[in-house]
Amino acid sequence: MTATTEQVAELDDTQASSLDKKLYFAAWRWHFYAGLFVLPFFAILAITGMAMLWIAWIDGRDGERTVVTPLEAPLAVSAQAEAALATVPDSTLVQYVAPRAPDLAAIFRVDQGDVATMAVVDPYTAQVLESFPRRSGWYDFADNVHGSLLLGTTGDRLLEIAASLGMVLIATGLYMWWPRGERGWRAALIPSFGPGRAAWRSFHGVFGLWISFFLVFFLISGLAWAGIWGGKIMQAWSQFPAEKWDNVPLSDTTHASMNHGPKEVPWALEQTPMPASGSEAGTPGLAPGTAVTVDSMDALAREIGFDARYQMNMPQGESGVWTFSRDSMSTDSLDPTSDRTVHVDRFTGKILADVRYADYSLFGKAMAVGIALHMGTLGLWSVLANTVFCLAVLFLCVSAVVMWLKRRPQGAGRLAAPPMPRDMPLWQGAVLVGLAVSLAFPMAGIAILTVLVLDYVLLSRVPALRRALT
Repeated sequence: MTATTEQVAELDDTQASSLDKKLYFAAWRWHFYAGLFVLPFFAILAITGMAMLWIAWIDGRDGERTVVTPLEAPLAVSAQAEAALATVPDSTLVQYVAPRAPDLAAIFRVDQGDVATMAVVDPYTAQVLESFPRRSGWYDFADNVHGSLLLGTTGDRLLEIAASLGMVLIATGLYMWWPRGERGWRAALIPSFGPGRAAWRSFHGVFGLWISFFLVFFLISGLAWAGIWGGKIMQAWSQFPAEKWDNVPLSDTTHASMNHGPKEVPWALEQTPMPASGSEAGTPGLAPGTAVTVDSMDALAREIGFDARYQMNMPQGESGVWTFSRDSMSTDSLDPTSDRTVHVDRFTGKILADVRYADYSLFGKAMAVGIALHMGTLGLWSVLANTVFCLAVLFLCVSAVVMWLKRRPQGAGRLAAPPMPRDMPLWQGAVLVGLAVSLAFPMAGIAILTVLVLDYVLLSRVPALRRALT
């Protein structure tokens, strides 16, 4: 199979050697196939990512940006909780989210069986301003699409393959666009206008080069939440060691049990066992003789440093614990280095564990900051920066399709994939690179192996299929 005149023109300005051309076309072919799978997913991720950014910034996820009129002092948390419980008969209190500012509402989660309801409460009057099923808003719809395509585990795996192949897309794209021959860095970094496909190619290459580092960052931080690369490999190696809270009984459940739908628990803690109530272990918390109630727990949280917005999760089960938490992933603060999780014995009021950002592993710290950057929870500047990035990704997706349509033979009914050069040299090195990618990103390895099998077994043996896909 030989290249068309238009395909060879891709290299006219590089004056590359025959070997360079073969390597270029090999990279282009992998770039094309990776893009064929990746682009629809990247477009979905960019669109839903922007939706989540602005919904969270303008309206909040669970009504936490509802404005109230401040009075002299807020009512006791227990009084606010009673109002929230009254919205759903026979319900139990599960979570309290303190307001981030004096003029904002408090949020309560109350459960009736398996049904969770969020109640938005005026902390000064205990009036329930709004109630709705938990995770039923537009933010949550976008989040579910962004995380699993509404397909559960299947969607998670598809997105992990797309993100993993995105690394192949970036590597091959950088190789093709890297300055060589007469085309220098100016042409690589500054787009140029020209006739037809040339302008699209220039803008596509320049945008791709400029955002490649950021795209790698977003892919890695997203993959860290994925089921295989994140949950089975990186997270398992980087979890917070429960042994750091000595002489404290541990539960059979992990911190991941506090996730309900979208991720709520800091990445570094998810796989770590929860401490258990029911012993004399722990350090002083409540003063001796003080009853353990939602009000005394709120007072303890404030006393030990949880000001403004924080989350209080009530004990679940006989050995459950009270949990105070603040993390930027949950929009509790704008500073990921202020992440903190405290567990308190439900019977004694003693502090069983106090986990801070400084206690995380190196990768756990990187993820705490990385997820905050990924989600745009560091303030308006991060919302705007992430929006620009998402728009750039969408442009790359659109420009790739336009370039393909302009290159594809009209009326031929062909996929028009770039041809694989004959007598490809250094194939052993390519195999080693493929093995390295497969070991680093298992789902990408599976996808690459599948493509190789299809390319070798089907395309080489079924002429009609080969003509349609080339």
